[in-house]
Amino acid sequence: MIRNKGRRLNQYRSDYVVFDLETTGIRPKEDEIIEISALKVRAHKPVAEYSTLVNPRRHIPAAATAVNHITDDMVKDAPGLEKALEGFLEFTGNDILVGHNIHNFDLNFIYNAAMRVFGTGIENDYIDTLFMARQCLPGLSHHRLPDVSEYFHINTKGAHRALNDCIMNQKCYEELGKILERGHIIQPQVLCPNCGAQMVKRSGKFGQFYGCSNYPNCQGTRKI
Repeated sequence: MIRNKGRRLNQYRSDYVVFDLETTGIRPKEDEIIEISALKVRAHKPVAEYSTLVNPRRHIPAAATAVNHITDDMVKDAPGLEKALEGFLEFTGNDILVGHNIHNFDLNFIYNAAMRVFGTGIENDYIDTLFMARQCLPGLSHHRLPDVSEYFHINTKGAHRALNDCIMNQKCYEELGKILERGHIIQPQVLCPNCGAQMVKRSGKFGQFYGCSNYPNCQGTRKI
């Protein structure tokens, strides 16, 4: 369920808000947010932070705790979703949102939560650094946030806690943005007609074609 979704941009901006979530699982319709963090950036420099644990009013599965190290005891006195989400929305305002894999994950959780709690969607435009990393660093075998961070020699200590991931991601976005701005991109600037993601050259039975970088979630193609 996605309502009132903003546009996904492919740009290097100086002012934005990086955000990241930790959750009880990977299903936006069934799982809950247990941590929200955001980093406000002005003129390419972090100027403010927002970070809070969230009480999901349910048990946090062991599989989730194994990833983010957030336990039931840690969130028992934390604010509920309504208060935490209200603080996040006040902090972000109308800023462009930046995050890693937010197109398919974090934004879906935020949109669903906003619809459930406030009956309204979120229309902020956003930049997904996963797409940027695939475009700017096509030679990497994996484009997870720790992989991109290690490529740029950015400290990955504390990964999978929301604020730490925001700090890592902000640094990665600045490095990716410099590559984008210089135009040192191996793959062509062709956007998918279905989802707007960057398209990359692929080889098939009938020769080369453009395929969506969001494959297999999107199977858009285009002739060269």
